[in-house]
Amino acid sequence: MNIKISEEVKAKLPDIVLGVINIEVETGTTPDEVKDVFNKRVAELEKKLTPEIIREMPTVKANKDAYRKLGKDPNRYRPSSESLLRRVANGKGLYFINNVVDILNLVSIDTGYSICGYDADKIEGDVVLGVGAKDEPYEGIGRGALNIEKLPVFRDEAGAFGTPTSDSVRTMVTEDTTRFLMIIIAFGNIEVLERTMKDSVELYRKFAGGKNEKLTLIK
Repeated sequence: MNIKISEEVKAKLPDIVLGVINIEVETGTTPDEVKDVFNKRVAELEKKLTPEIIREMPTVKANKDAYRKLGKDPNRYRPSSESLLRRVANGKGLYFINNVVDILNLVSIDTGYSICGYDADKIEGDVVLGVGAKDEPYEGIGRGALNIEKLPVFRDEAGAFGTPTSDSVRTMVTEDTTRFLMIIIAFGNIEVLERTMKDSVELYRKFAGGKNEKLTLIK
């Protein structure tokens, strides 16, 4: 599949970069080793994070600023990384879903990047990152109908299927997922993004049978 950024998004967010990973995986129960790493990291972050610290993390701040430039209130529709980190800071912890999703969430809380993750076989045709339209239909995972107007939105031939606030039910990762598409939304600092992509691949190789990966930067 081809992935591109629309001219509308480029005009408003000229420094946006997508770190794209396509990888074959074996989706299943999260290994105890991953759970141990995850729980240790959550405990560390819980001790030091505050809402103010989270807001000022460069990756989180860049995402929130992007929402504002598109006309969306980032405090009502928070980027996913901020939501995860605020949950950790409030002592609520994070629950386990499956190895593929949990690795994504671990990378997100470690870096502050808002990361989108999809079952690649559920995506129809090519993908374009655009801006959500008024009353555009979208069902977020665990959120029901979501107002995606003015949010950054990934669309395929069937319509909207992803945002940095919430992935969609239509393309969600399940235990039947064998081809995983991971998209890291970044703003500048290519070196950090590339390192995060490589680290992510290593985790998928080790804990999710990851293989035949393809890494791409899209500007």
